[in-house]
Amino acid sequence: MEKLINDFSFGLFFWQMILFVLLLLLLKKFAWGPILSALNDREEGIKNALDSAEKAKLEMQNLQADNQKLLQEARTEREAMIKEAREIKEKMISDAKEEAKTEADKMITNAQAAIESEKKSAIAEIKNQVASLSIDIAEKVVKSELADKDKQLKLVESMLNDATLN
Repeated sequence: MEKLINDFSFGLFFWQMILFVLLLLLLKKFAWGPILSALNDREEGIKNALDSAEKAKLEMQNLQADNQKLLQEARTEREAMIKEAREIKEKMISDAKEEAKTEADKMITNAQAAIESEKKSAIAEIKNQVASLSIDIAEKVVKSELADKDKQLKLVESMLNDATLN
């Protein structure tokens, strides 16, 4: 160290200082400026990327909320459609039952009318047969009883008493 102190020269020190300051100025202008500018740009880019990521995250949350809302609306609409379909089904079943009942009542009414008509026809036919048989019997009885006048009168009276008018 003594050698340094003994060989120390102010002129050389001065020129070294000037060169060092000049070197610092050149480094500042051509190296540190672009480096600091690049660092600032990179820092700005990172901030922008973080902001974009935050915006994207918020947008994704909004999209998820919208999707949930749409899904809920779709579920609600589906439930309403199912309920409406069930109501339509029940209405169709009740209408079909009513129509079948009406048709059955109409068929029963027609059948009862046909039965009544057949019954009247059968009664009329039976009356005709009874009348025909009565006339045949009366004819035979009258032929056998015509010989005696007293018997004829008694027979007519007893027949009139027995006969009921319809």
